[in-house]
Parts: sequence; C-alpha cells; structure tokens
Amino acid sequence: MKLRTFAVACAVLLALFLFAQRHASLVPQAQFKAAVDLTHTISEKSPNWEGTEKSPFEARPLGRFEKDGYFTRTLSLPEHFSTHIDAPAHFAAGAWTVDQIPPERLIAPLVVLDITKNVDADPEHLVSLEDIAAWEHANGQIPSGAVVLARTGWSSRWYSMEKYRNADAKNTMHFPGFGEPAVRFLVEGRSIVGLGIDTLSVDPGSSKTFPVHHYVAAHNIYNLENVAYLEQVPPSGALLVVAPAKLEGGSGGPVRLLALIR
Repeated sequence: MKLRTFAVACAVLLALFLFAQRHASLVPQAQFKAAVDLTHTISEKSPNWEGTEKSPFEARPLGRFEKDGYFTRTLSLPEHFSTHIDAPAHFAAGAWTVDQIPPERLIAPLVVLDITKNVDADPEHLVSLEDIAAWEHANGQIPSGAVVLARTGWSSRWYSMEKYRNADAKNTMHFPGFGEPAVRFLVEGRSIVGLGIDTLSVDPGSSKTFPVHHYVAAHNIYNLENVAYLEQVPPSGALLVVAPAKLEGGSGGPVRLLALIR
C-alpha cells in the first residue's frame, strides 16, 4: 500500500514537473527590445500628391453607439495615400498586385540610409552610389533580401502640405529621391526586396517619367512611400514588418510598418 502511494505521488510530481516545463515553453521569448511604428496616421490632414485642399480621404459614420450600439465607419481613400505600399503592378503590367506579394518578402532586414545632411545642402539630392558605399563602410554589406529606406528628414514637413510637396509656380514638386544608378546596384548587386523613403515618391519630386518606379516594378520590387519616424531606428540590425491591406488586384494600398529593434 505504501509502495502504491509512493508511486502515485511520484506520478503526480512528474506530471506537475512536465506541465511546468510545457507551460514555460509557451511563454514567448523576448527577441526584440523595441518596436517602432514607421507609419503616419491616415487623416484628412495628410498631404496628398495633387495638393488639393479637399482631402481624398473620407471617413463617414456608419454604425453609431446611440443608435446601433456599436461604432463603425465607411472609408474612402486612394490606394496611394499617406504611408503606403506601391505593388510592382503599379508600374509593370502583369507584375504582382499587392495581394500577390509573397509574405516572405514582407518581413525583411531593415537598412536605413541617412542622407539628411545631403538633403540639408540640396533639397533635391538623389541617393547615390557614394551614399551606399558610405553606409556599407560604416555598417557592412547590405544583406540580401533587405528593405532599404532613405531617411531624408523630409517627414518633418508632414504637417504642412505646402512644405511637404514643395511645389513651384508651375506645380512641379521638389524633394529628394533615389538615383537610378544606386537603385540598379541595390536590386542587381544586393538583391533587395523593397525600397522606401520618407517623401511622396521614391523618384525625386520633379520627375515626370518615374524611372525608379518603372525599374523596380519590372523586377517585382515594392516601394514604401511617406515613411515616418526613421530617426528612431538604427541604420542596421532591425527587422521590418510590412503589413499592407490585402486588396485584391491592388496597385498598392495603406500599409503599417513596424521596425523590430534587437
């Protein structure tokens, strides 16, 4: 009888031990020390490409607490508004639409090219091969499969349509972007999966032909535009989570960008 009681007690203790081990294994292990949101809030005050006084974004009440017991809205906005993604289909017929971008391309090493000093000297500075070489000299080679974002400092103008678009009398905008040689190197030499910037476009504001858009789209590379708060993330070592709305057949759409800092 005593032996049986002892055996039962041992079995109970073993079960408790195993349960404790299983429970511990379910506790998520902290791999990142911070998460930084690189997304502007979508609102009627967000600058728009055309510079129209009336915002293309509209949020109309649908469900109301006092009437329906819940709160919902009907939203209307362009695919390419506020912080958004350009799917390759935006500039390449037959390329991936936003819902077709493979999910493994939406989580990637983050590279931040800080060109703020260049832009302070020249508001229409183009990211150059020299800018990339300087980054790699300081941080090592850009990893394959990365998303490269240019930090120009332009996002500080976000709350002024006039300053953010920086248009002249002919409504030609002037802001920094990527140079073609730099983009070709990033795509062909470093195998990036995404390109982005904290302005309205990866092409410079004065561009009328959008060569960067055409080139990256032809290589099934997506763009991220109107990126925010890049000053809060390191130049290398972070992981970027790109979470667009999965719009069927979309040329782009609203996106939430989260930088996970190790």
